[in-house]
Amino acid sequence: MGSPIVLGIESSCDETGAGLVRDGRLLGHAVASSMDEHTRFGGVVPEIASRAHLHALRPVVRQALDQAGLRLSDIGAVAVTTGPGLSGALQVGLAGAKGIAYALGVPLFGVHHLAGHVAADTLEHGPLPDPCVVLIVSGGHTSLLLVHDLARDPITHLGDTLDDAAGECFDKVARVFGLPYPGGPAIDRAARDGDPRAVGFPRPLPGSYDFSFSGLKTAAARWAESRTGRELPVHDGAASLQEAVADVLTRKAVAACTEHGVGTLVVVGGVAANSRVRSLAEERCRAAGIALRVPPPRLCTDNGAMIAAVGDLLVRAGAEPAPWDMSIDPSAPLEYAALRPVGAGAVVA
Repeated sequence: MGSPIVLGIESSCDETGAGLVRDGRLLGHAVASSMDEHTRFGGVVPEIASRAHLHALRPVVRQALDQAGLRLSDIGAVAVTTGPGLSGALQVGLAGAKGIAYALGVPLFGVHHLAGHVAADTLEHGPLPDPCVVLIVSGGHTSLLLVHDLARDPITHLGDTLDDAAGECFDKVARVFGLPYPGGPAIDRAARDGDPRAVGFPRPLPGSYDFSFSGLKTAAARWAESRTGRELPVHDGAASLQEAVADVLTRKAVAACTEHGVGTLVVVGGVAANSRVRSLAEERCRAAGIALRVPPPRLCTDNGAMIAAVGDLLVRAGAEPAPWDMSIDPSAPLEYAALRPVGAGAVVA
C-alpha cells in the first residue's frame, strides 16, 4: 500500500484551493476565486477575501474529492498554508484544516505558501533535481532560490524582492495604463499587439540577484504621464514593460544556474504563466544548455494541489506533524517547506 492521501488547503489570498495528492500524483483539485469581487477596488480587499474563503472552503474540498472519486474518510493527512498571506484568510484555511484533521484523526502539516509553488512543478514533471535553481514570481514575491531536498533541507536564498514584486509591478502599471485588474494577464494580452522595443524601460539591479521593480513601475507611470493630452500607445507600453520584466527575471535566473553549476531552472508562481517570461526563459535556457521546468498555467496560480504536494513530500520524508496549537505567520520567511508557527493567535480545533 502506498503513502496516505494528502488533502491540501490553500487560502492565503483570494483563491480558495483544495487538492489531493498521493505519492507525487495529483488525484483531484478545485479552486474558487473571489477575484471578481475585488476587481472594482483595483486590488484584493482582505475582509472580502476572508468572507469568500468561509463560503468556498467546504464546496471546494467536496469538489476536489468528487473529482478524485474519493470520500472524506479516504484522507490520511492534511496540509494547509499557514503563511505568508492575509491574516484573516489564513485563519479560515487553518481552522478548516484543523477541523478536518481532528475529525478524521489524521496528522496535520503547516506549509509555507512559496514552498507550495515550488512543489507544484513536481505534480507535472516529477521529483525536483537536487540541486535546482527556482525562480518564484508572483503578485507579492520574487525570489531566486537554490533548492536541494525540499522536504528536508533548508532553502538557500540567492536573491529576493527589495520592494515591488514582478506581479505587483504589473498590477500597478496596468492601472496607470487603464487596463483591468488583475494586471498581469491584462498586460500580457495587451502586449501581443505591441512593440517590445518601443519604450526603453530600465532593467533594475543588473549586478545583483535581488529584484527591485519599484523604479520600473515609476518609469512606466512617468512615461504614461508624459503622454497626457495624447493617445496613450497602451500596447507598446505593455509590450515594453513585459519585455523589461521578463528580461530581468530570466537573465538573473540563468546567470544563477551558471554560477552555481546547476543544470535545471524551475520557474513557478502566478507570473510564470506570463507568455513572454515563459518564451524568453526557454530561449535563454536552451542557449545555456540548462533544462527548464515550468508548471502548466493551472498550477502556477494559487491552488490547493501545490499545498498537498508539499504535504505529500513531508509525509514521505517522515516529517513530524504540526502541533494542534499551530497558528499562522502572515509574514513568514521562506526557510523550510514546513511551517509550524505557534503563538497567542493559535486557532485550536
